Formats: sequence, structure tokens, C-alpha cells
Amino acid sequence: MPLKNIPKCLSPSLLHALASMGHGDEIGVDIPTLLDGILQLLPLDTYVKCPVALMDPVQSDKDSNIQIPVWDKYKEIVKQREGPNVEIEFVERFAFYDRAKTAYAIVHTGEMAKYGNIILKKGLAL
Repeated sequence: MPLKNIPKCLSPSLLHALASMGHGDEIGVDIPTLLDGILQLLPLDTYVKCPVALMDPVQSDKDSNIQIPVWDKYKEIVKQREGPNVEIEFVERFAFYDRAKTAYAIVHTGEMAKYGNIILKKGLAL
């Protein structure tokens, strides 16, 4: 029997991972619907400058003025769920990959947006 008020996009194994995370653990996720569902349950870390990390585009993409519309969706979701003062950090591509390797959980989805990956740092639920 499903639980009440749990977003349907959060699987039992993902709920288990979220519940098992400690303060400061990170999770990788890459889709707006899932981000919204996770942020309904997972508080972001207020003790760090940037509890949200996105992959900084490579120079050739910057030079071509790449547009990344999914980031606007992410920013709106974070603002709605956590307030307007959450800072987002942009991490160099290979540093992002290294950081993702150390995340508590990685959520693989079918998201195809370029630079759509995001890292969240869990905070305390007070």
C-alpha cells in the first residue's frame, strides 16, 4: 500500500536512500519532476554557501552561447521549495564527475537535457 503525500516519482529504493542520507551527504539527480519530488522531502544544507551544484559548460559551449533551459526550471523549483536565497555553484566538468562519484546516491533517469545533471547537498530538517 502506498504512503500518503509521497510524490509518485519517488521509488521505494529512492525513499530509502533519502532517509538513509546524513547531513552533508550528496545525491545526484537530473530531471525537474524528480527534483521537485525530492525537495518536498529533502532539506538543502543551509550551512554551506552552495547546496546545489550544476556542471559548468565547457568552453566551446560557452563560446557558442549554449542555452540550457532546464536550469531555469531547476532554479524555479529550488526557489519554490527552499526559498529565494539558495545559491547554485557551477562546477568544472571533470570536477563535477569526481564529485558525483562520491555522492551518497546517484539517480539515473531518462533526462536528455544537455548539462541537466544536478547535485544536492542534504541539510538538517529542523
